Amino acid sequence: SSLTQYAMSLGHPDTLFFSVAAPPLLAIACEHKRKMTGEPGLWTSQGNGEVKLRMGESGLAAETPLTIHQMFTSAVERFGDCTALSWKEGEQQKILNYRDYYQACRTAAKSFLKLGLERYHGVGILGFNSSEWFISDIGAILAGGFAVGIYTTNSPEACQYVAENCKANVLVVENHKQLQKILQIQDQLPHLKAIVQYKDALKEKRPNVYTWEEFMELGRDEPDAPLDEIIASQKPNQCCTLIYTSGTTGQPKGVMLSHDNLTWTAFAISRHVRLTEATQAQECVVSYLPLSHIAAQMVDIWVTMKVGGATYFAQPDALKGSLVNTLKEVRPTAFMGVPRVWEKMQEKMKSVSAKSSTVRRKVAAWAKDVGLQTNLTKMSQYVQVFFLWLISLLVFKKVRKALGLDRCNKCYTGAAPITKDTLEFFLSLDIPVYELYGMSESTGPHTISLPDAFRLTSCGKEIPGCKTKLHNPDEEGNGEICFWGRHVFMGYLNMADKTEEALDSDGWLHSGDLGKHDQNGFLFITGRIKELIITAGGENIPPVNAMLIGDKRKFLSMLLTIKSQVNGETGTPEDELTPEAVELCKKLGSSATRVSEICGGRDRAIHAAIQEGINRVNEKATSNAQRIQKWVVLDQDFSITGGELGK
Repeated sequence: SSLTQYAMSLGHPDTLFFSVAAPPLLAIACEHKRKMTGEPGLWTSQGNGEVKLRMGESGLAAETPLTIHQMFTSAVERFGDCTALSWKEGEQQKILNYRDYYQACRTAAKSFLKLGLERYHGVGILGFNSSEWFISDIGAILAGGFAVGIYTTNSPEACQYVAENCKANVLVVENHKQLQKILQIQDQLPHLKAIVQYKDALKEKRPNVYTWEEFMELGRDEPDAPLDEIIASQKPNQCCTLIYTSGTTGQPKGVMLSHDNLTWTAFAISRHVRLTEATQAQECVVSYLPLSHIAAQMVDIWVTMKVGGATYFAQPDALKGSLVNTLKEVRPTAFMGVPRVWEKMQEKMKSVSAKSSTVRRKVAAWAKDVGLQTNLTKMSQYVQVFFLWLISLLVFKKVRKALGLDRCNKCYTGAAPITKDTLEFFLSLDIPVYELYGMSESTGPHTISLPDAFRLTSCGKEIPGCKTKLHNPDEEGNGEICFWGRHVFMGYLNMADKTEEALDSDGWLHSGDLGKHDQNGFLFITGRIKELIITAGGENIPPVNAMLIGDKRKFLSMLLTIKSQVNGETGTPEDELTPEAVELCKKLGSSATRVSEICGGRDRAIHAAIQEGINRVNEKATSNAQRIQKWVVLDQDFSITGGELGK
């Protein structure tokens, strides 16, 4: 429902703040027992630990496990001369083929070793997407360390936490701005041995701070034997990458991903979505989403490598407007966009359309209506097919070309809920946007929609070789979504208790999301578990930007925030509401487009809707102590930069 979408759009998934108990002794005891017996279990919280792979007896789940190095060398053997990475330097287009890409990663690995990278220690990477980012990531893995992406918007303190948690020996930063963050905390990082800046010249020479050229030169003439020995000792069931969660409640958790997590998931996705290998026709993607997230890493680095695809790097200001220029130049064959990217495209096209002539607007509206109805009904009658072909030739082809998507037959969205309005808008232009669903702990996607397995607002069906279970479903079939498969993570680094909360005794990953299946097996996300408000319409609404206060207080009170736009550079919430929040406001009879128009009870319609939902919750409370007595909508969303999250 629209209300559910609104509530889910309000922000972070983990929203009720509670005190955390001391780590359960049971978790520590279980892990100690596995160490003593020498038999790996399904999880570990130790960086040097191993896990039992969730192998299947047949199909994709039975595929032979590979290390990153094995997958990479296979790609070099098959696609050695094909373009692997491409980027712009000024007006010049630079290209790195798979053979040279592999050698660059080996050189970086030897440089890391020369700088003192120890086994199972981190290499933190802080910067915008680039060939240097990829080479640092893979070089760290080949050298036996952990590749660790760090959010570019992190404060120095947040960077310190991640670097300390993964025992980072080396930090790779993009530019002077990011370097300054690290220099502020350098003295508080006992494991740090070197810093590498991969863009621009150093403004001042400092001990153990290197330019990219200096860094690569360190390993260029180093012997291969020590590196080869480390590579030969690596196993598919060992950790190679850490993805840090956003830390909405407490400090971020380091999600440990194994070689097999990455290589198997890349293999399974490429098969499931039917990507073509470069020996037939090369797939092309544009890298612009933050590489500190597993979604961007999986699409841009691993899936592309598996099929010999080419990754083109966007400009750092991609999300400020230059992305469409890159798309038009590259013309990708597959494109992944978070909901806000699709919404911005929609807003831009509507703006352009509004300035068109009356005749043009009427033709476009007619074309979109036919396109939407044909795609929704999947009719095969001659007239419908003929009209769609004709419109595609006259209208949709031009639209696709203007977006840079004229070669793209695989458009995806994920990482956050997308509105039905946006999905229908692109479907009306004969651009189906396929939803996928997953989490860092499942190495990215667990379910994916396909052209022949597609339902609006559904996130599709699970990838073959994976399983879905709905835990404790209610009478309507809503239950907690649980995952099983070789994509399920190893555990949280040094957090046995948190790992046991995420993985049950049978090894199922509990997502914390509520969902249900339709009669055809399509998965629909319906909310978050344990965080529900029942509205007047009877819908279960998760107050995803809510903070419940009650510890040592006389009564319960709640702080609420409305989802707003976020400054892409600073991560600071802005006053302007997101499109989905505006859409919901309209349905509730409000014309609000800014947080400042709602907070403090200024908007009666919104105030009444929230109060109605809280009343419903209070009616079900078993005692007065469990009722919410006071609540308020704040004038700014929770954020890491504001200090409310991740501290």
